[in-house]
Amino acid sequence: MTTVTATNPTLQSKAEHVNSAWTSLYTLGGISAFLMVLIIIIQLIIFMSAPQPLDGTALDWFMLFQKNMLIGLIGFELLMIVYMILFIPLALALFILFRRASPSWTTLYLALSLIGVMCFITARPAFEMLTLSNGYYAANTDALRAAFLAAGEAKLASFHGTAFHISYILGSIAGLIISFVMLKTNIFSKTTAYVRIASSVCDFGLYIPTVGIYISILSVLFLFIWNILVARRLFQLGKVSGNIRGAIK
Repeated sequence: MTTVTATNPTLQSKAEHVNSAWTSLYTLGGISAFLMVLIIIIQLIIFMSAPQPLDGTALDWFMLFQKNMLIGLIGFELLMIVYMILFIPLALALFILFRRASPSWTTLYLALSLIGVMCFITARPAFEMLTLSNGYYAANTDALRAAFLAAGEAKLASFHGTAFHISYILGSIAGLIISFVMLKTNIFSKTTAYVRIASSVCDFGLYIPTVGIYISILSVLFLFIWNILVARRLFQLGKVSGNIRGAIK
């Protein structure tokens, strides 16, 4: 029969919410959130120091890839694909933490998050674009170059297409869902939840004419702060979970 030998009320309180069996996942989620912060910083630095032809043609992108392959890949948001992959363990950690508090909403959050990740990866064919760029400049006939350009335009259309918008919208909705679940518990601070709500609301600025782009950029700032807050808390919970495991025998 297991007995709790620790009398620390903080540990006992955390034990109600934090399953010590998932210590590694909480820590992994914290590491993922921290790495996501770094990716946002790198992406912003590259975006400001080496502007990409976001409204350009396939040929504009081909030229960028030939000028600097790494900048081309980052410009086509290869790092953001890594960001979305890192988001998976973070989403799983949040699901485990909140599944007892709100099973239905956390399941929906996880489902929307995973669908959003898959859609985003589909919408960012960075290496395909690099291959087409190389093929275009290696082509020795106008017809072949035209074929590579046409394929490049198709990839560029997917960059701005349905899969991206599905990912974008589902990610925003998922953010709202997990924020409202956070507000129902004391696992994360209310500030953390409100920052994510602000990020999700600002996301939809993308669809407002003229000023919308600036509102959506503001959402990145809120998301940056949220990732820091979540990383810090998950590291704490991972440590608390370990302490609970050691205190229960």
